[in-house]
Amino acid sequence: MLQFHPKLQDALRGYSRSIFFRDLSAGVTVGVLALPLAMAFAIASGVSPSAGIWTAIIAGFIISAFGGSLVQIGGPTGAFIPILYGIVAAHGISNMLAATFMAGIMLLVMGLTRMGNLIRFIPISVVIGFTNGIGVVLMLSQIKDFFGMGGGALPAEFFARMQVLAGLVSTINPYAAGLGAGTVVLKYGWDALVRRCPRAGAVPALLMALLLGTVLSVLLELPVETIGSRFNGIPQGLPAIAFPLPALSSLGSLLAPAITIALLGAIESLLSARVADPLVEDRHDPNQELLAQGLANIASPFFGGIAATGAIARTSTNVRAGGRTPVAGIVHALTLLVIVLAAAPLAAWVPIPVLAAIVIVTAVRMGEWHEFVRLKHFSWNYRIILLATFFLTVLFDLTIAVEIGMVLASLFFIYRMQDLTTAEVLGVKLRPGLLAFDLRGSLFFGAVAKLDAQIDPARLEVEVLVLNLREVLNIDTSGIDWLQGLQKALIKKGATLVLCGLGAQPQSLVRRSGLIAQLGVHNVCDDIDAALHRAREIQDETE
Repeated sequence: MLQFHPKLQDALRGYSRSIFFRDLSAGVTVGVLALPLAMAFAIASGVSPSAGIWTAIIAGFIISAFGGSLVQIGGPTGAFIPILYGIVAAHGISNMLAATFMAGIMLLVMGLTRMGNLIRFIPISVVIGFTNGIGVVLMLSQIKDFFGMGGGALPAEFFARMQVLAGLVSTINPYAAGLGAGTVVLKYGWDALVRRCPRAGAVPALLMALLLGTVLSVLLELPVETIGSRFNGIPQGLPAIAFPLPALSSLGSLLAPAITIALLGAIESLLSARVADPLVEDRHDPNQELLAQGLANIASPFFGGIAATGAIARTSTNVRAGGRTPVAGIVHALTLLVIVLAAAPLAAWVPIPVLAAIVIVTAVRMGEWHEFVRLKHFSWNYRIILLATFFLTVLFDLTIAVEIGMVLASLFFIYRMQDLTTAEVLGVKLRPGLLAFDLRGSLFFGAVAKLDAQIDPARLEVEVLVLNLREVLNIDTSGIDWLQGLQKALIKKGATLVLCGLGAQPQSLVRRSGLIAQLGVHNVCDDIDAALHRAREIQDETE
């Protein structure tokens, strides 16, 4: 079991006033930045904006207090939107909270069983494919609110959604579209201003876009939907405690979405922590981070919150603003709490098109679009995996995309490994009836068919067959089964199998499988010279 050791515990040793003020400044900055994102992500997920804010508060606090990264900022992220929206559309908000709770338990178990490093086994082609796919899904999910279209909630399924959107084109609200477009222009314009005048960076671009878009909407009395008109504003005060326990009849249908939330939360949080590590010259603890992510996603639904994970953009902002310990993340959560308790009524004036524009900007920023241009520099295997994952994410479902992406990656890896496994006749003149092969690569299930064709006992006229395994990296149980089958076939022909050059892993498995006992200890030699000497002895004995 994992020893409980959050990074905060280390950070507080030797903590000074100067570090605190840097963390305080960074935490307030990130807290202010997180406000529009939390509201926008919640609305895009099919829940109220207050759910997003309380997710950032509760989950953000827990992830910083108990996590394995010094500077990780946790909260709702855009990557979860397609998943959560689909669950809400199919099963309702209560079951979405239950799925998040289940995902939290899974993440907790992953941390306790030290599975943090296994997340890195997911190929980068799969990660880029579903990340870019999520970016496209996010942009498509905001078209209706960005243009102020009428109608009810959109279907979660891609083709049905596009069909509904096509039918709503006539309901476009030009004021909403203009406000959304203006928000996007203002955001990038503010970024350009910050590059020329760094002092302007004291106010995050997304917050400035939110404030100016809201002020413009109020002053001009634009006929657009707001948080107040859709959700009756944001409650000022603590949310009611709920118990997001799934009904037994719903467990089966919620299991797959819960696994998706857990998997995506683990991947995104650990990617975020890895990005932050070199920025603060530290190394995160992946298992402790998963444990904290699990606790956060268990606690968040009790307050009506949605799924949370480490947020790469907010974590990077935290580091750039001077944050160096988990105290900055705790301050970020407390900043949001103060805003909710003191200024929640003001949120009622925030236009929905402005928040939709913020999500679209976030979707553009989260995608690694340059990777599509770089595809020409990589193999067809890489291109197929990335593009398959991307299109499956956009057209169908993230779970299906990751599953098929992993299957394709595994199949291509097996093909490459079996291609590297070779059997060559020893280039030394030997006695008649004596044949030796040098085996290289991995003697595993994917290479057995290839070796069957190259070393076929039915076609070999031998008295002794020597296999030099000095350059065999590993053997699995299928490889052992092949060796046992080869030995039995040779015995039927009155021939003998001799092995040599076994490395540590192959020798261990050969011994545990009982193959050494079947061959005889004298027929398992240290090197090729000893094996050839043993082969000549066997031939002399049979003459």
